[in-house]
Amino acid sequence: MADRPPRATRADYAEFVPLQTRWMDNDIYGHMNNVVHYSLFDTAVNGWLMDHGLLDPKTSESYGLVVETGCRYHAELAFPGWVDAGLKVAKLGTSSIRYEIGLFARGVDEAAAEGFFVHVYVARGSHRPVPIDADRRAILGRLVLG
Repeated sequence: MADRPPRATRADYAEFVPLQTRWMDNDIYGHMNNVVHYSLFDTAVNGWLMDHGLLDPKTSESYGLVVETGCRYHAELAFPGWVDAGLKVAKLGTSSIRYEIGLFARGVDEAAAEGFFVHVYVARGSHRPVPIDADRRAILGRLVLG
């Protein structure tokens, strides 16, 4: 564990999405089950995309499909509580995006969990990769740090 990078802080993320934990999020050990972290990642990113006019699940001509995920756990999260999901884009490719997400307990500066997932943009009808259009790319640029 000594070679593990330091935990991310809120300063490492471009924007935050507040998410409330739910009764069913806790497991038998009294903390949030690991699968819920991935659900929060997905909710934060897709909610941000919808809030910024980049995704309408029913009508968008193209949308991102998750092709890779990962998570490192640092501290427990649980119901009841609020989680602030920090978002940033680590790589904005031709048809793919690597999002990095930090989950923070409300009022805590260090991440309880850090994850990522990669979206590949595909056409609605064919599910074949398509380039990320210029308008979408410009708005996603807000999540790219330095």
